[in-house]
Amino acid sequence: MPSHPNFRIGLVQMRCTPDPDENLERGAEWVRRAAREGAQLICLPELFRTQYFCQREDIALFDLAEAIPGPSTERLGAVAREENVTVIASLFERRAPGLYHNTAATLGVDGAVSSLYRKMHIPDDPLYYEKFYFTPGDLGYRAFDTAVGRVGTLVCWDQWYPEGARITALGGANVLFYPTAIGWHPDEKEAHGPAQYDAWQTIQRGHAIANGVYVAAPNRVGTEHGDIRGNRVEGPGLEFWGGSFIADPFGRVVAQASHDREEVLVAEADLARMEEQRRNWPFLRDRRIDSYGPIVHRFLDATTPGDGK
Repeated sequence: MPSHPNFRIGLVQMRCTPDPDENLERGAEWVRRAAREGAQLICLPELFRTQYFCQREDIALFDLAEAIPGPSTERLGAVAREENVTVIASLFERRAPGLYHNTAATLGVDGAVSSLYRKMHIPDDPLYYEKFYFTPGDLGYRAFDTAVGRVGTLVCWDQWYPEGARITALGGANVLFYPTAIGWHPDEKEAHGPAQYDAWQTIQRGHAIANGVYVAAPNRVGTEHGDIRGNRVEGPGLEFWGGSFIADPFGRVVAQASHDREEVLVAEADLARMEEQRRNWPFLRDRRIDSYGPIVHRFLDATTPGDGK
């Protein structure tokens, strides 16, 4: 079997305060802690600089956005350089006046921005009003090289779509990162909470199995009301369920966090295991790419030309 260099993945599971500057400093310290626990490739949760502000539609909150490169990438880039690690940070990007994205920036060991991924699938649900803030991504699904290997980054709602995972894996990614902000509506937790978390983890484990890759999903914890410097949403808010995890290429969970504590997860990505998995379960080999044309349609029915039979 070919010899592959292994590397260590680190996920940060953290609470987010009403102060964006405090969150940036806390995020930087969590990255440093993960590095000192041996992680070489470290991912923060989705939009970690603030509480989850998409619980309401408020035009003033566009002021939270920043350019990339910008203050957050400069601060985290310094930590990446000092600790000799790669960092993935999900940020509210101000691309141009009136044009904003939910963007994952990857910072190399030199501290510079080495890759961007703009969230492709944008939700619009009660307390998750992201379509008000974010333009859908236009960079496509990307795999990119880091100091330790080729990886891909998607963001939160993207995790429910197998197409994005497959395309990123076909680009050569060994790990799919899904920085996430997902939680329970408090009035739904008792009846549906365990099933919702299980569905979230199961769909991503499925991406690992179907593509023979590692999957790494960091989430935040704590109950939030979208509190930004004292301006908050009334009501019970959202209880972010944590449960960050890393799954291997057969979907086995090799590291998992609690539902209510801040912590760092570190696990080894063994690329020999990925090679073995793909040899024994050759899903990529057996794909019938000649038969997948209908996938580009919204829905197949009698009005779909040539595909609705």
